Amino acid sequence: MTRSRKWSVIVTLLVIFVSGVVVGLWFTRPEPVKVTLSQPPVPYEALESSEAVVMRVYRELSPTVVNILTTSQALNFWLQVVPQMGQGTGFVMDPEGHIITNNHVVANAENIEVTFVGEKKLKARLVGRDAVSDLAVIKVNPFSDMAVAPLGNSENLSVGQRVIAIGNPFGFQHTVTSGFISALNRDLVVGRQPMHGMIQTDAAINPGNSGGPLMNSKGEVIGINTAIYSQTGSSIGIGLALPINRAKKVAGQILKYGRPIHPWLGVLSWTDMEPALAKGLGLPPVRGVLVVQIAPGSPADRAGLRAGLTVSGGRALVYRGRPIVPGGDVILSVDDVPTPTFDDYRNVILQKNVGDQVRLTVLRGQQEFNVNMTLVEDPRIHK
Repeated sequence: MTRSRKWSVIVTLLVIFVSGVVVGLWFTRPEPVKVTLSQPPVPYEALESSEAVVMRVYRELSPTVVNILTTSQALNFWLQVVPQMGQGTGFVMDPEGHIITNNHVVANAENIEVTFVGEKKLKARLVGRDAVSDLAVIKVNPFSDMAVAPLGNSENLSVGQRVIAIGNPFGFQHTVTSGFISALNRDLVVGRQPMHGMIQTDAAINPGNSGGPLMNSKGEVIGINTAIYSQTGSSIGIGLALPINRAKKVAGQILKYGRPIHPWLGVLSWTDMEPALAKGLGLPPVRGVLVVQIAPGSPADRAGLRAGLTVSGGRALVYRGRPIVPGGDVILSVDDVPTPTFDDYRNVILQKNVGDQVRLTVLRGQQEFNVNMTLVEDPRIHK
């Protein structure tokens, strides 16, 4: 046998062997796994109680949650006007098609589009918004099977209570997360606006969740997911929600008047009084709000409250590197609720209504006294 003929026989045998292996593998291959993409819901009784709660709330309440897309105008690097897209979450609050969301979701929006479960898209219009509480109300034309979220009560919440959040983080529509109330009455600053009495939760809240509902295990909305505390911009387990009782109050004012109605006494500028500062000014070592400026004609002005700019003529002292205008009255409490800082004072006032009478405990020099005032609408709020 010649050398070339020998190699020809070897190659032929190898081809026959490989073909046999391939054919054998083909006929002995396992049956492919069949995947069913749409399966009936798992019955609640087959799950642990914690799973059943989350699944039940999601199935029943997710139709009330909407994805909000906004379009506004912005300037680019070359100062050209270009469209800018925004995204957030909201939920239907009544059968008339009113939807609650955050103010920062729809602020400056020229067009608002709402997407429901099932990809139903509707145009929405702005009814009113409030930068102080970061709340806004928008409206769509109602339809026959539109679901409405039940609004709960945020008055008697407890740390450790289970909560469920539904929203659209990073544009992933109708995402559910769950956790617990980690703390209550948290204060934070959103932009430059201080917010008080917030609900803290470890349920994952991310960009895009803003304006979505925070629900209890009954499926009642107890808060509006508003902000996260994070150094990365993503969830690290500290989410903050506006209590629903405050949201209901502001939303009700927006629906009735087209704007929020914030109570006001007329204190325009102030300094938080510390015991060391008080001692330096020759006052008892108290904590409170040192009044620096009062609006003319305001309730504080009519009640005779003294402002530092009036008494001292604007002369400032330096305390710990910052100018302090002395001589004004120090507000110690409102209706017997201590006000050691202006944020505490404002938080008490914002819980009142226009027309309510409040009693301020005030320190003037060495004398402490009470003065009654009637709250009016803050004229500085944009109408």
